[in-house]
Amino acid sequence: MDKSKTQGPGKHRWRLVANMRRAVLMLFVFGQTGVASYYLLWVLPYHGGTALEIGMLALFAILYAWIAVGFWTAVFGFVVRLMGGDRHSILKRYPDAELQQMPMAKTAVLLPIYHEPVHWTLSGLKAVYRDIERTGQIEHFEFYILSDSRDPDVWLEEQVTWNRVAKELGGEGRIFYRRRPVNLNYKSGNVADFLRRWGKRCKYMVVLDADSLMTGSTIVRMVQLMQREPGVGILQTNPNIINGQSLFARIQQFANRFYSTLFATGLAAIQMGDAAFWGHNAILRIEPFMKHCGLRKLPGIGIFGGPIMSHDFVEAAYMGRAGYEVWLEPGLSGSYEESPPTLADELARDSRWAKGNLQHLWVMLREPGLRFAHRMAFLNGIMAYVASPLWLGFLILTTIAAANMTLSPIEYFPDGHQGLFPLWPEWRPEWALGLALSTLALLFFPKFLAVIDAVIHRYTKDFGGLIRLFCSVMLEIIISVLLAPVRMWAHSRYVVSALLNVSLQWAGQNRTEETSWKEALITQLPGMVLGAGWSAFAWSLDTMFFLWSLPVALPLILAAPTAVYLSRNSLGQALKKRRLLLIPEENTAMALLEDAVTYRAQEPADSTLTPLEQAVLRLDHNRLHQALAWDHRRGSRKAELELCVARCLELGPGALTRSEMSQIVRDRESLKALHEGAWRSVPSSFWGRSIARLSARAKDA
Repeated sequence: MDKSKTQGPGKHRWRLVANMRRAVLMLFVFGQTGVASYYLLWVLPYHGGTALEIGMLALFAILYAWIAVGFWTAVFGFVVRLMGGDRHSILKRYPDAELQQMPMAKTAVLLPIYHEPVHWTLSGLKAVYRDIERTGQIEHFEFYILSDSRDPDVWLEEQVTWNRVAKELGGEGRIFYRRRPVNLNYKSGNVADFLRRWGKRCKYMVVLDADSLMTGSTIVRMVQLMQREPGVGILQTNPNIINGQSLFARIQQFANRFYSTLFATGLAAIQMGDAAFWGHNAILRIEPFMKHCGLRKLPGIGIFGGPIMSHDFVEAAYMGRAGYEVWLEPGLSGSYEESPPTLADELARDSRWAKGNLQHLWVMLREPGLRFAHRMAFLNGIMAYVASPLWLGFLILTTIAAANMTLSPIEYFPDGHQGLFPLWPEWRPEWALGLALSTLALLFFPKFLAVIDAVIHRYTKDFGGLIRLFCSVMLEIIISVLLAPVRMWAHSRYVVSALLNVSLQWAGQNRTEETSWKEALITQLPGMVLGAGWSAFAWSLDTMFFLWSLPVALPLILAAPTAVYLSRNSLGQALKKRRLLLIPEENTAMALLEDAVTYRAQEPADSTLTPLEQAVLRLDHNRLHQALAWDHRRGSRKAELELCVARCLELGPGALTRSEMSQIVRDRESLKALHEGAWRSVPSSFWGRSIARLSARAKDA
């Protein structure tokens, strides 16, 4: 496909602007890092004259440059907003009236799921459907629930809930359900399965996560922008976190909602049409995605062999290699997701992401034809996790250096030093203090810059007013300081495990449960022991070194109570009542969010039977599952299925493995035989007792 025919005469105009912005960013980052490294060189006693100090200097330079990128990205965002926004963004190119005149195109809304809370998840999709319906454009959309669930109790419930939701919405023939019989290549494989079957039905696809919510107006606007910009392959929104209940979730929600205004604006201004794709809350052009974004298995060994776990960045890079643009558009509001409710759940998610991001090292270094900006996006994602073991390594080298200075005699002729004159160690505490303050400024100044932005643009009231906003920022800073060493230790373990190619278990995310003291002590004990041991060693060396170690050691020692109390919903709600950690969506009513809350609160009445038992005993459920099942009774499979059915009827589902149970409830004839046989069971049997519970429930109803 010739892009020159689709993108117009100004197709490369933004690239010149992007290159200039990136050059300025690199100048600031590397210039600042050079100055900071020079300061460290003269802070160190031997000024880089030993192998130990050279190692410290190298790690410091890498880490300082990485956090400087985040700092200057926020500054870019502040400046861009001060100037009224980025006039080169695709949303700024067209007035609303012009976009509204663009004809719509058939668009698929995809919801890939894997062992998620069924009613909760599909209620969110129901709210999205209703909001698109309110735009008057629902006829241009189809909805696909793509399940990878393996547990029969889960996917049988999914099928029943999908059928009920489709009827409630009048969406029969518009809302579809598909469960893959074989789970290959995680979420990307699930989407690929959809594309092979139905990809040619639609021009675009909007990909959601199980916790995603998007307003109908935003989805319609995304389609209109894609129609107006045929050279754009992926258009990514900046999802905001909502519905936080626990203290941990509300901290994450506030930080995301408030700080991302600057960070997302700055990132979009730097990346421009070479942006990353985050895997959800985005719209993709199906034809080039199918043609260019197929993911091959990595050909290496260990972690660098097999299917790509973290697919989104790779797909964006492949789309860019094919000549299509990928844009992040922060101006597209109305895009939401939810945060893990506890620290334990966030770290469990990070253990998967760490392995997926480290795989990108192979793609970044070995894949030909990728744009430089996308390779840098890979590097940034890798550093999000590799930075933790690098910080840990820096702390280890610092401890060794402190121990050497305390326990060993002064070396006047250190490693590599030659000549007749000794090298005198020098200490410059004032330089060390200045360097520490510089590093803290990189980390925390953007947070206060966001407060200044809120004052300038007059939206402090959306976060509870200036005083409460400032208190919320200070509270978030305190919590982030407590969590940073815990995350550093956890991410360091995840990186080592990933490099050793330790296998991971994928499961649905916890949405509501709090962390118990037992769970917190078990999971955080290694870090607590490490923090206490390091602090004790620092005390034995030097009082000043002990005080220097406390910002890292103390949060590790307090990791268990921190994890427990942050998971408490009561603390999160207490702060909400005091209007702390507020976000704008909690002050302004939105039909989409209100619908989601209402639908999720309408939990179906609890049944005394499991979804599997209902699939066998309830005629309406059994017929639905039969309609979705296949005829697998061919050859030797027929005898195997009949034996499994007989054993299930005689002894109940517990007598079968999950695999065997899945096979018979996927088979049409087996489902029919189970229903008929179960209703002929004697009252004392498993199915007889289940029938009694079903009858009792019907009488109560």
